[in-house]
Amino acid sequence: MHSGTRPLLLFAVLVLGGCVRLGPDFQPPGEAWVDHWNTPALDQASQRAVNPDIRQWWQVFADPALNQLIAESDAHNSSLKIAGLRVMEARAQLGIAQSNLYPQLQQVSADSVYVNRRQYGGNNPVDSHFWQHSGGFDVGWELDFWGRFSRAIESSDASYFAAEANYEDALVLLRAQVADTYFSLRTTEARLRVARENARQQLRNYEITEKLFNSGQTAELDLQQAKTQYLGTLSTLPGLEDQIGRIRNALGVLIGRPPGALPLMAENTGLIPLVDRAVLQDVPANLLLRRPDVRAAELNVAAQSALIGVAESDFYPSLTLLGSIVWSTDTLSGTSRSLDLVGGPSLRWNVFDYGRISNNVRVQDARLQQLIEAYRDKVRQAAREADDAANGLTRSLQRERILRQAEGAAKRSLELANTLYREGYSDFQRVLDAQRALLELQDSYLLSRGDAVSNVIALYKALGGGWYSAQVKVDSTTRQQMEQRTDWGNLLAEPAAPPAYPLPDQVKSHE
Repeated sequence: MHSGTRPLLLFAVLVLGGCVRLGPDFQPPGEAWVDHWNTPALDQASQRAVNPDIRQWWQVFADPALNQLIAESDAHNSSLKIAGLRVMEARAQLGIAQSNLYPQLQQVSADSVYVNRRQYGGNNPVDSHFWQHSGGFDVGWELDFWGRFSRAIESSDASYFAAEANYEDALVLLRAQVADTYFSLRTTEARLRVARENARQQLRNYEITEKLFNSGQTAELDLQQAKTQYLGTLSTLPGLEDQIGRIRNALGVLIGRPPGALPLMAENTGLIPLVDRAVLQDVPANLLLRRPDVRAAELNVAAQSALIGVAESDFYPSLTLLGSIVWSTDTLSGTSRSLDLVGGPSLRWNVFDYGRISNNVRVQDARLQQLIEAYRDKVRQAAREADDAANGLTRSLQRERILRQAEGAAKRSLELANTLYREGYSDFQRVLDAQRALLELQDSYLLSRGDAVSNVIALYKALGGGWYSAQVKVDSTTRQQMEQRTDWGNLLAEPAAPPAYPLPDQVKSHE
């Protein structure tokens, strides 16, 4: 090794060994109240079990049609695919950030130019034509002395895992939305069946009343009241049919199908199942922090925290190691050829910035505090959603039990009113009132069952159920399309690397 290169290498080793990382290290923005959070409503609406699979909470309904719908939504929903592709985008952005740890400039150059030189004046004018050739290789490596690039990698790393968490949150929302829409469709179909049955009963009563009126055995008032009630019930059918069509179309879009009939729904004509409790393994406080959107909010804080260090590095000089190899020649006879080896450090320091750097640091810090507040608000909102769903489940089940008894009483009232009317002990108005009350109670009862199921779904969603990291984020068809356009290497199938800082559940487990 040439003696002149040894001081340069020693200098580079010392510089690399003395690198520091500016800016704050990430601190999880947790809140003390979350560690032991629980409410009486959650105690009533949930129970603990040894091995419940909250990732597939919809299995508690034991409905094959729902299972198939969720499987189709996982495979074909466009919003979920977009969330998966954003993970791939974040993975590629992380690769860009990681590349800055290596020489940023690695440039090969080659020139071949024709020169026509004419010199005038003096005693020996020159007129020459020649080619001049040169080739070179330039290297520039800005050392990460202040942690500018390592902090940028930390930020991109956090953004990548935030994209993963956002994908998992999209899974939670999608599966809950599919289940909620499915049961809403079944509830509306049941309401339509009840309305049609009542309309048929009211039509029979109207026809009987019409015969009695034509024979002079009843007044026209009874006839018109029977007709009014029948037509009023009949008028609700188109609205319910329209609602069914809209819900069915919404469900079709969620599972990636065009508007139209869903064959797998044809045989589901029974009442929707009731689940009186959500089955959990962990305490609600831990489930709350493992919610994907809560983890994404915390990872956004981590990403922004690292950007403060990137901004602070502008206060200090940048040190770059430069090197060049240049070879040049020409076609003139008698001229020499040259090979130049150039190398050394380069220092750049923007000493007068008139507050630009300091204000940029303040901007990044203000953004960090905004994200901390957004995280805290996200946790509070998650707790509110869980408490609201638990309360809603308890109350809707209470209402369902009351309405079930009221429906039985209404059916008996209608039977008695019909008997008394036929035997001449009561007027027709009592029959009409009993029919109206029965229809209203049957409709309310179906809605109360739908509310109970909707609150079960909301409770599982509020506690972050319905996701798992093994879910394929880019399906094979999409992957083939992308690989035909672009060389993705192994990024589309590469497993996630561990983050450069602890995740929320890791922090909790080490406390």
